[in-house]
Amino acid sequence: MRLEKIIARGRIVDLRSLDLEGALQELLGACVEKFPDLKPDALLRGLLARESTMTTYLGFGVALPHVRVKMSRRYILAIGRSRVGIRHDGALADERVHLIVMLIAGENARDYLQVLASIARQVKDKDLVDNLVNAPDLDALYDRLVGGFGGLRAVEAQQNRVNRLMFREAERVAHGAGCSAIVVFGDTFIGGLQPGVLRSKLKTILVTRTALEIGDGGDTRFNETIQVRSFSNQRLAQLRSAMLVALTRGVVTFTDRICCVGGITGSNQFDTLVVVDIEREFQTLLTGSTADLLPPDVKPEVLERVIAVATELAVEGREGRPVGCLFVVGDNTRVGSLSKPLVLNPFFGYKEEDRNILNPFMDETVKEFSSIDGAFIIRGDGVVESAGSLIQAMDTTHDLPSGLGTRHAAAAAISVAANCISIVVSSSTGQVTLFRRGVMLPLTEKRR
Repeated sequence: MRLEKIIARGRIVDLRSLDLEGALQELLGACVEKFPDLKPDALLRGLLARESTMTTYLGFGVALPHVRVKMSRRYILAIGRSRVGIRHDGALADERVHLIVMLIAGENARDYLQVLASIARQVKDKDLVDNLVNAPDLDALYDRLVGGFGGLRAVEAQQNRVNRLMFREAERVAHGAGCSAIVVFGDTFIGGLQPGVLRSKLKTILVTRTALEIGDGGDTRFNETIQVRSFSNQRLAQLRSAMLVALTRGVVTFTDRICCVGGITGSNQFDTLVVVDIEREFQTLLTGSTADLLPPDVKPEVLERVIAVATELAVEGREGRPVGCLFVVGDNTRVGSLSKPLVLNPFFGYKEEDRNILNPFMDETVKEFSSIDGAFIIRGDGVVESAGSLIQAMDTTHDLPSGLGTRHAAAAAISVAANCISIVVSSSTGQVTLFRRGVMLPLTEKRR
């Protein structure tokens, strides 16, 4: 589903309340007008209970309160704007909430966390938030919401002679080399790449740091969109991580060959064309099938999210300092028997939904606890079981390159002893490395 499909003009309001509870009551009132079977008092209690457990404040003056209830509909979205600002316990002392995006989800909505994460990504764009808050009226606010959530804000690729030539030649090379797809690196263009600008009869895959939509449906003109954050502004810096995600999703296969076209991030100019053999790129990691890459209990979206969080830590660090950390994903029973806590488990006692890595409100929590020595133990469905765990596994069959420390050794060892994947962020170089069956695969280059 596309996000703009759950936006309704009748559930967009200018808020009069100055506190969160009053604002939620206003938004629930707008929902009950359309869906009288809803129980606003119960919904309000659920929203406030979640708020007391974990703040829904995202920053930039935006809050995303949410709750799951029994109802026949999958989602109800209500949006409130406050020009004056609303007090919110999760905000800093001098901050006020100016935009409240309230999501009510049915208990049977299986993509609930993905929808929540997608909304969170959209409203973390400060330019979009400022554009919404400053809309002259609610009709303009609705139009801007639909445009922002629907991806209409992405600029079109500059159709100059070189760009047209590069994409045309990419098609010729792809046909001549027997490629199964063309991969377009959309971050080459400032603001992203508008779907439909570059069209091909071959399968086209868009790689970008900001996904414009989620799920299925819609006229995207791209067969697939892969969201991978770039580690640097170098050409095709997202290539290896993007291909790993494509493999785990089944978008490409082990035997495929692909043609990639891109350029320097933000340059608005294609200048690089590369043909990649998947088998050659990942031959040390795979034993003949993509199914062997991903442990059987690990969902592809969980691996994607862990890679994204690890890359963000590598890029941003914490409080201006590099942070090294280790994530172990999958085969939770075996991993649990080969690890022990170094500190009291900060995730103990919380609901599984609240400590799932797919939950967007987990991002800052995981980043904060990344400074604790030890590993994050994550189930294949995304639930974070513990942080600060000591890995007690040995690997005598694989030699690591010189310069790698105990964190990398532990990652390699646990990936041999258990049917899991481990991902390491190096505190010294910022490099993100994946381990599978003791074999290492650098996903990003070292920071200079």
